[in-house]
Amino acid sequence: MNFWRPTPSEIWQGRDDRAEASNALRIFQTLRQAEHFIPVSSGIALLGFASDEGVKRNHGRPGAAHAPDVLRKALANMASHHGHDRLVDMGTFTVEADQLEPAQQALSDGVKSCQHAGMRTLVFGGGHETAWAHGRGVLDAFPDERVVIINLDAHLDLRKVERATSGTPFRQLAQYCEAQQREFQYACFGVSRAANTQALWDEAVRLNVTLVDDLHFRRDALSTLDAVLAQADRVYLTLDLDVLPAGEMPAVSAPAALGIPAMDLMPVIEQICRSGKLQAADLVEFNPSYDRDGQGARLAARLAWQIAHWWA
Repeated sequence: MNFWRPTPSEIWQGRDDRAEASNALRIFQTLRQAEHFIPVSSGIALLGFASDEGVKRNHGRPGAAHAPDVLRKALANMASHHGHDRLVDMGTFTVEADQLEPAQQALSDGVKSCQHAGMRTLVFGGGHETAWAHGRGVLDAFPDERVVIINLDAHLDLRKVERATSGTPFRQLAQYCEAQQREFQYACFGVSRAANTQALWDEAVRLNVTLVDDLHFRRDALSTLDAVLAQADRVYLTLDLDVLPAGEMPAVSAPAALGIPAMDLMPVIEQICRSGKLQAADLVEFNPSYDRDGQGARLAARLAWQIAHWWA
C-alpha cells in the first residue's frame, strides 16, 4: 500500500514483570503487530499518520510527523488492563515531501477498510490534517448513519484557504457532507474565543456547530455532551492536544494560554467511550521537538490508554 509502512518491532519494548505473576503484563506484551495491512474482524486498529505538512502550510511549528512512534514508545510500557489486548498496531501512513492529499486518501482508505472489517480505529497524528483523512474514512464506512464529530480543541479548524492545512479539516468534512447531501454534525468542546477570529466563529454558527468554550467547560460540557450523543449513531472523537494547558502539554504547535486540564477532559472522554457509539478516535498535534522530559508524550499516551480501556 502506498504511503504505508509497518511499525518497527523495536518500538514496542518495556519492562517484563511476568516473573511476579502471569497477568503482570504491559501494553507491549499484549498488543498485536501487523506485518501487512490486513484488517481483522475485531479489535482496535492503532494507526499512525506521520504528517506535519498541514502544520507547515498553516504556518505552525513543524515536528508532529515524528509523533506516532514517540507516542507508541510512551504507551508501550504502561500496564495492560481490560481492553488493551484489543489493540492491533496496523502501522503508519507517512506523508512524503508535500504529498499530503494522496497520503490523506491512503489513510481514509485504510480507515474505511478497518471499519468495514469490524475494527475500530485509533490514530496517532500528525497535525490536525489527520482529521480530514480519518473523518472521511469513517463517513465513507457508514454512509447511511449519523456520524457525529466531536473535537476536543482550542481551535475550530474551519479555515477557508486555497490549500488544505491543519486548520481546514472540519470545513473539508462539512463540504464533503454537503456534497453527499448528508447532515454535518460537529461539536467542538474547549474552544477558545481568543484563538479563533470572529469570522471563524460566524462560520461555526452558520454550520450549526455545537460549541462549549473553555471558560464554561466545567459547567456545560457533560450536559451538552448528553444532547450531542443522543443525535449520534456513531461518533468520531478527535483530540487536539493543544486543548490542554501549556503547562500540561507544552509539546504542540500552538500551546494554549488557558486550556482545559486533563482531569476535566477525562469525564467527557469517558462518557464518549462508554456510550457504545464511539467508532473512531485520534490524538493529534503532538510535537516531540517541544516536549520536556517526555512529559507531553506520557500524558498523550495516558489519554490513549484511557480511551482503549474505556472503549465500550
